[in-house]
Amino acid sequence: VNAYNKLKDSAAKVLLGAVTSGCSIAVSEKTHDDNMFQLTPSGSAVDCVQYDNAFRVCFNDPNQGIASAQYISENKIGTKIAVIYDSSDVYSTGIYEKFITEAKTQKLNVVTEQAFTKDTNSDFSVQIQKVQESGADLVFLPIYYQQAAKILSQADKAGLNVKYFGCDGLDGIIDQLSSDINLADGVMLLTPFAADATDEKTQSFVAAYKAAYNDETPNQFAADAYDGVYAIKAALEEAGVDDGTIGISELCEKLKDAMTKITVSGVTGEMTWSADGEPSKTPKGMVIKDGAYKALD
Repeated sequence: VNAYNKLKDSAAKVLLGAVTSGCSIAVSEKTHDDNMFQLTPSGSAVDCVQYDNAFRVCFNDPNQGIASAQYISENKIGTKIAVIYDSSDVYSTGIYEKFITEAKTQKLNVVTEQAFTKDTNSDFSVQIQKVQESGADLVFLPIYYQQAAKILSQADKAGLNVKYFGCDGLDGIIDQLSSDINLADGVMLLTPFAADATDEKTQSFVAAYKAAYNDETPNQFAADAYDGVYAIKAALEEAGVDDGTIGISELCEKLKDAMTKITVSGVTGEMTWSADGEPSKTPKGMVIKDGAYKALD
């Protein structure tokens, strides 16, 4: 909120942000009061777009949970499924809850559900032991890559031999594991972006990003933000706004309407938006092989 206030004091009239759900929800209370247009690249909790001035680029948490259960079922990825999730995090719990509901619909066999919190996110020995005892052959990880990397490392030392499946929060696990990158081999995830995609738009973005950031490979967080800039540009053009003197609230009203009329073909897919702030685009199934993303067959 302090960052938002500084931006507003600097004459900002449109907000691209915030990155995560908790921050996006907090800031949305301010943008709602000010009626400033807000587009979060990667705030995925439902309440990130609870107000009509707020839109998002990424999938929301419920959709990721539902899509994951459907993907696992349709592709017969696992017969006994364990879940490890962060019960203190809105991103993780949002995906987890919808995954469990959809898993029942899909008749998936969830054999154990193990939680941790932000205060217990370094030692996963108990959760790993429960997974071993359950006989699971697939672990669903609706969490961020930092914790997932710890789980993979500790599970390997414990001799746990299972497959792993996650959502866009796992994007970044390759760099996180660094010298232990072989532990990520075979990890599957649903994500809207793969840096090794061969289309010209993605490769141009990746090359420019690497040139700007010391050869770092962009993940989906960077890609969502990149597409967010172009979404705002497209909405401004659709609204016919090219006068910098327009007020914050008047601009917001024009952009809210324009967002429902545009189509953006970005590095995270072709997107349209509904008035409730949600994007429509197709998730991609990826698997990590030799330190890079490959499309799942």
